[in-house]
Amino acid sequence: MTSISEDSDKEKARSVSVDLNNDASLLIDIPDALCERDKVKFTVHTKTTLSPFQKPDFSVPRQHEDFIWLHDAIVETEEYAGLIIPPAPPKPDFEGPREKMHKLGEGESSMTKEEYAKMKQELEAEYLAVFKKTVQVHEVFLQRLSSHPSFSKDRNFHIFLEYDQDLSVRRKNAKEMFGGFFKNMVKTADEVLISGVKEVDEFFEQEKIFLLDYSNKIKDSTAKAEKMTRSHKNVADDYNHISGALNSVAADNNSAFKKHLEKCVEVFEKLRKVEDRVASDQELKLTELLRYYTRDIQAAKDLLYRRARALADYENSNKALDKARLKGKDVPQAEENQKQCLQKFDRLSESGKKELTSFKARRVVAFRKNLIEMTELEIKHAKNSMSTLQGSIELLKSN
Repeated sequence: MTSISEDSDKEKARSVSVDLNNDASLLIDIPDALCERDKVKFTVHTKTTLSPFQKPDFSVPRQHEDFIWLHDAIVETEEYAGLIIPPAPPKPDFEGPREKMHKLGEGESSMTKEEYAKMKQELEAEYLAVFKKTVQVHEVFLQRLSSHPSFSKDRNFHIFLEYDQDLSVRRKNAKEMFGGFFKNMVKTADEVLISGVKEVDEFFEQEKIFLLDYSNKIKDSTAKAEKMTRSHKNVADDYNHISGALNSVAADNNSAFKKHLEKCVEVFEKLRKVEDRVASDQELKLTELLRYYTRDIQAAKDLLYRRARALADYENSNKALDKARLKGKDVPQAEENQKQCLQKFDRLSESGKKELTSFKARRVVAFRKNLIEMTELEIKHAKNSMSTLQGSIELLKSN
């Protein structure tokens, strides 16, 4: 069982920056969460001055499935078709840290008490980091909704925030999952069909080209960032193995050389801690940000898809109207359908242009902020490494 609360200093560990510009009339955070086996119970806290809510300050318990229900409810709301719908938070996954902890338990007999305690402490820290990130992405999802002028007024969102009983959101059954799979197949087929629809607005044509290219670059950058983080973790592990080996030699050595070995162990231990921090900071400030915007860019592409679908529907309505006029049959119905299709397309175009422009500004601010913070931290860690190495060199010279 793992828990996290306000005194864990979440702001220092915050990785995903989305430039929320929160309105003080509706503030949401997750001050507490509890992990029990494969489930995380979040405490969602809301402070508000808005009249639809019964109280100005309240908290409710929620699970991951409740967040997915809320996201799906918003996606299925027609009036939000022209908006970038915040991506659903990914399902909590603690399998990696748990597997490492299990292997550590199996190898306990082959380690000294000090080595086992040290490894256990490191794995517990890794587990806690994953847990904090899980809490954060769920919190950011809610804050994205609360900071948006349309989503913040959504009835389902208000129910999610205020209803103090279990929402009883069940997992999708096999029939519903098949239905979702079928919808994805239809969407893929639609994408092939509407790919032949000629874009009538240069802004959206440029956005489509940019987002497709940008999406591929973000995915490639994410893979490289993950590789870089693993490399630093591997270096930290190497330092740990070296210090462990030197410790073993020092324990069996009673000569004056033992002192030098113990000093070397201290140096490698300091270097290990620096590499661990470098890996952690890169994970928080860069890799997590890239992962988030991989999902957010997909949400922007989904908006473009819905608008293209509306354009295809409008063009089809024009063809249907021409046929109706040619046959002299059902013309009023065809005219009304064409009018509704045009209104929907215009509405999606107007709101979509605002959303995509805002998305660009938010994205630039987020990457600028995180890259500056990561650079400052890496400079700090590099100075610590240099200081450690210089100190060890001076120590060797003096002896």
